[in-house]
Amino acid sequence: MTATTLTIATTREELDRAALDAHAAFLAAAGATPSTRAGWLDALARALRENAAELVQLGMADTNLAEARLQGELKRSAFQLELFAEEVRTGVVLDAVIDHADPEWGMGPRPDIRRVNVPLGVVGVFGASNFPFAFSVMGGDSASALAAGCAVLHKVHSGHRTLALRTAEIAVEALRNAGAPEGLFGVVDGREAAEALVDHPLVKAIGFTGSTAGGRALFNRASARAEPIPFYGELGSINPVFVLPEAWSSRSADILAGYAGSFTMGMGQFCTKPGVLFVPDSATEEQLRGALSPALEKAPLGKLLTPGLRDSFGQARDGLAGIDGVTTLIPGSDDEVPSPTVLLTDAAAVKADPEILRQEMFGPATVVVRYSSPEELPGLAGLMEGQLTATIHADDADQAGDLLDTLTGIAGRVLWNGWPTGVTVSYAQQHGGPYPATTAPGTTSVGTAAVGRFTRPVAYQDVPDQALPPALREANPWGIRRRVDGRFEEAQSVSREGAR
Repeated sequence: MTATTLTIATTREELDRAALDAHAAFLAAAGATPSTRAGWLDALARALRENAAELVQLGMADTNLAEARLQGELKRSAFQLELFAEEVRTGVVLDAVIDHADPEWGMGPRPDIRRVNVPLGVVGVFGASNFPFAFSVMGGDSASALAAGCAVLHKVHSGHRTLALRTAEIAVEALRNAGAPEGLFGVVDGREAAEALVDHPLVKAIGFTGSTAGGRALFNRASARAEPIPFYGELGSINPVFVLPEAWSSRSADILAGYAGSFTMGMGQFCTKPGVLFVPDSATEEQLRGALSPALEKAPLGKLLTPGLRDSFGQARDGLAGIDGVTTLIPGSDDEVPSPTVLLTDAAAVKADPEILRQEMFGPATVVVRYSSPEELPGLAGLMEGQLTATIHADDADQAGDLLDTLTGIAGRVLWNGWPTGVTVSYAQQHGGPYPATTAPGTTSVGTAAVGRFTRPVAYQDVPDQALPPALREANPWGIRRRVDGRFEEAQSVSREGAR
């Protein structure tokens, strides 16, 4: 593929022009059939795969991530685009519902009402530092917005700028070759343009993955607009792991080895990294150190993503280590490539200062909390803020019902005898949670349901058939999945070119 000249908005004036172009592209794409829109997503997936070797090399040069990690991320991003394409093609994202007029309806005569999801418009997406493919230029937010029928203006992350700009070039060229309107995807760079992106009246939603402080500032900005817009921010999460007594008694060594591998995966720079481990107080320091130390010696180490993240990690780790009641079980190191740190405390200290459970250490460090009775665990969990994930390790004899209920109230995904690092893209996936994990706990940024963030439903009452959107016409010209008078009708066989 030949590189294309990429227009990059860096000033407010350039952002305004980019937003106007994106809005025009959104309007031009509004009439596209599901098959046409799905074809654009498939074209993006092919382009990523065809240019994988170049992009992975750029990623290695731009970041401190290994080749295998970047290859896996790129594969995930391409797969995600194709999965979303199939959801678009079958009409699932439209959620078309038809209630025919019914004079015998139980609460009185019912008019003809038909509802369908429509795209919001132009969406601003902020790329993440820790996932240069999966949560970046053609990552989850961009893919979701395009699948919804929106135009995208993507704010590149400075931590992998060269890779981001080349990925954007490839994406723009792929969309152009697939016949998508010019401007359907654009690029923003720098703080001035980023602030203007959140402020612009043609921008109708924001997707963000990053720090709690940065995300909250942008969330406040989006909410303060004359017309507030949805801000789908993924911010911070501790992702607690609770080990119940019987599970601890039967397999503590395996649990500790698994935990060591999970909290150091990717040098602890995953949003789902487990940051706190609750174990019975029968666990001695010698037992904990004896199991964790050899496991941590095997952990693959590398530089953190950026020097700024390295500094922030050290400050967060040292700040937490300095809290009363917290001791250092395994000291780690202060090297440029830091070895893992394990801190130790107990339930009494946590109850006295719940901030111990609320300080995210974005890097290879974690806290072990010893408790005296499993009856304490629901209360300890209740001291925590909103989480992306929470994990229980339990055997059949363990009583986990109350704890499970508590974790359901604070986390978006609850795991049983597993580890939270690694988030598959699927139909049932939920990657979200109460604040500060996200700013919109009813949504997910991973999985097919993520597309719904960038649509809104519109109902049409007693509108003549010929005036209705194709998705709601009686003949179902697009052959999509619909719910008609309460019953689901599956998608019909429609060619990939689709009927207009």
